[in-house]
Amino acid sequence: MEEKDDHTGTTTSADLPGGLPNGEDRESGRPPVRIDEYLKLETLHELLRFERLLSEISSVYTNLPAGEVDKTIEFGLRRIGEFLGADRCNLVQFSRGNWEAHIFHSWVQEGIAPIPEFHAPINELFPWFAQRFTGGAVVQFSRTEDLPAEAAIDRAALNVLGVKSQVSVPIAVGGKVVGALTLATVRAHRAWPDELVQRLRLVGEIFANALVRKQKELEIQEAFRQIKELNQQLEADCTYLREEIDYNYDLHQIIGQSHPLKSVLFNIQQIAATDTTVLILGETGTGKELVARAIHAASHRRDRPMVKVNCAALPANLIESELFGHEKGAFTSAQARQIGRFELADRNTLFLDEIGELPLESQAKLLRVLQEGEFERLGSSRTIKVDVRILAATNRNLEEEVRQGRFRQDLWYRLNVFPITAPPLRQRREDIPLLVNLFVSKFSRKMGKKIERIPSAVLRALQHYDWPGNVRELENVIERAVINTGGLSLQLRDDLKNSLAPGMTAGPRQTLEEVERGHIVQVLEETRGRIEGSQGAALILGINPSTLRSRMRKLGIQVKTVVD
Repeated sequence: MEEKDDHTGTTTSADLPGGLPNGEDRESGRPPVRIDEYLKLETLHELLRFERLLSEISSVYTNLPAGEVDKTIEFGLRRIGEFLGADRCNLVQFSRGNWEAHIFHSWVQEGIAPIPEFHAPINELFPWFAQRFTGGAVVQFSRTEDLPAEAAIDRAALNVLGVKSQVSVPIAVGGKVVGALTLATVRAHRAWPDELVQRLRLVGEIFANALVRKQKELEIQEAFRQIKELNQQLEADCTYLREEIDYNYDLHQIIGQSHPLKSVLFNIQQIAATDTTVLILGETGTGKELVARAIHAASHRRDRPMVKVNCAALPANLIESELFGHEKGAFTSAQARQIGRFELADRNTLFLDEIGELPLESQAKLLRVLQEGEFERLGSSRTIKVDVRILAATNRNLEEEVRQGRFRQDLWYRLNVFPITAPPLRQRREDIPLLVNLFVSKFSRKMGKKIERIPSAVLRALQHYDWPGNVRELENVIERAVINTGGLSLQLRDDLKNSLAPGMTAGPRQTLEEVERGHIVQVLEETRGRIEGSQGAALILGINPSTLRSRMRKLGIQVKTVVD
């Protein structure tokens, strides 16, 4: 046997695989590609060269931007593959329980076909490989014939791919095998020294950690992008909400001059500057939320939009999550952590609308927040302290609810610190003309109409109605009237039947002649005095023009600007 030259680091033919002269391949008879590089790795000189290469590759990934990771990995695969004389060098990722393989990055020698993507799970194509990968073991062979008998399926797949020699080093991240670094030859057989294999495991970990850092950095960038968008949206929402509050819910936008309403306005001015809990009572449609917004707008918390929860609109199983928030996994559909309305309203005002609808099981937790200012999210043991000013509203008689056992007495006492009752519209009839003018102006602008007159007969009809739906119902009636109005005078199409409560009066009753006179006058105002023609009052009233003139003389109706 020839001896090695210690000065040159060269290897004699006797040391080559199979003892063939010049490392000639047994099957092809062709000299192998750069086989001397593999054998030189046995010398300290070549090991040091490989260590320097690894050090160079490793240093490149320090503080590497996410956008450069992929091309740098491909550069590293090329350097490793060329240095070791491989034909293919692949970085493979396992997913779905480590069984489905995806080639993340790949490098091949010029003239060599790349390995195709796997279209079946790796445990089906390479069951023996998969079993060893799962345990974190390296798979290496110089010839497929060297594989054990239980690797027959794997050997067949390798032969289809044209692989002669291969080393596959599993890559673990966080103690879990997530992929493999694979080097293979298709033109000649190779030996894979143990020292080389150990260093390849290090290379794979460098690549894997770089990919993990890239993914984390991209996730952080995406999170910052979403936060930026949310902040922009929040700023826009806050601006919009402040404008809405200033326009719709300012104290001066509560329209009316009646004594009951003035009493409410006085109470708002008295309580707004404090942090006292306010309970707003009143029938449906009386403007309880308007009162709450007026209190908030006049308070020291007015710089942020008031947070609102409609207790009647939430399912019983979601109320606590909505109020107090939840952690990820707290219940089946909790896919992410969510803060509740109390946390959102910290150092702000929280309006609990329809609080009488709150389930008993949620009332106890609400009582604790009101008493101590603290709570826990669902699924968390961490106590959160908040500074929230509570405004609550209900159309129920909470005292009766307490007697019936449907509302906690201690919560009732905690809420009923400063009650304000929004009066029903039937108790403030003198405010109806002001409200009608406001709504006509609002809907005329919205619909592009120009309505200049509200006939006195219309106002009388509106004031004589009992308004069980209160201001909300009045607003709806006026909106329909504006829709149906084709001229300059408001036309009321709703048939408002008198529904005054027993013992209440809306003014002296009218005779049939007074009702007829008022109706004719209204129609004449709408037609600007025109009696005949397609737009005349006679056609609208369904009578002959001469009959109309006769009725006008009998009722003493005079029109100064009659247009015939």
